[in-house]
Amino acid sequence: MLVVVAILVVAQQLGVFRQFADPAGMKRALLEMGPWGHVAYVAAYATLQPFGFPATVFYVSAPLIWPWPVAFGLSITGAMAASLVGFVFARFVARDWVAARIPERFRRYDHALVRRAFLTVFLLRSAFWMSSWLHAFFGVSRVPFWTHFWGSLLAYVVPLLLLSIFGERLFDMARAAPRELWIGVGVGAVAIGLTIWAIRRRRRRIAPGADTPDSASST
Repeated sequence: MLVVVAILVVAQQLGVFRQFADPAGMKRALLEMGPWGHVAYVAAYATLQPFGFPATVFYVSAPLIWPWPVAFGLSITGAMAASLVGFVFARFVARDWVAARIPERFRRYDHALVRRAFLTVFLLRSAFWMSSWLHAFFGVSRVPFWTHFWGSLLAYVVPLLLLSIFGERLFDMARAAPRELWIGVGVGAVAIGLTIWAIRRRRRRIAPGADTPDSASST
């Protein structure tokens, strides 16, 4: 944790955070740094993402800065480093504080981690990706360190590889897409969200123990 704090302080003093306001300038600065740009990228990924900074900034920007083999190597290294920092912080540094704040949507997988630890880590990583709270949940759970490591790595490899290869093309396509397409995507996302919300609400209303014709007749 002292190393993390030191890196953040140095980055702030050097004006690294201000570079995020100028993507072109950030890209130029990282390329000019050569190998040290790789180190800066991974260090920022590992120290910022576990504590709430969006992972999207890192794994989307890498293929826009470097050739895809380099982008993939840096993305997978940064993703694993961030996951392990979050895991270790929750398990060894602030376990009680973190455990009291784990969202309920993760707590329900405690038993699954006991029975099928590797598969559960892989599936949760595939579903929730790099959620900071997922790092923390694995840290306070009883999942072994190496099970978490290999399950997370397996879940990250294919998506990051595809994003590294095709990320720049997808970005160009998204930038060239007409406004009407984005409006349609937004409307569709809202419709899907409302449908899921309505289904969940209906399930909660028809909860076990609710009054039904059968329960009424049995009384």
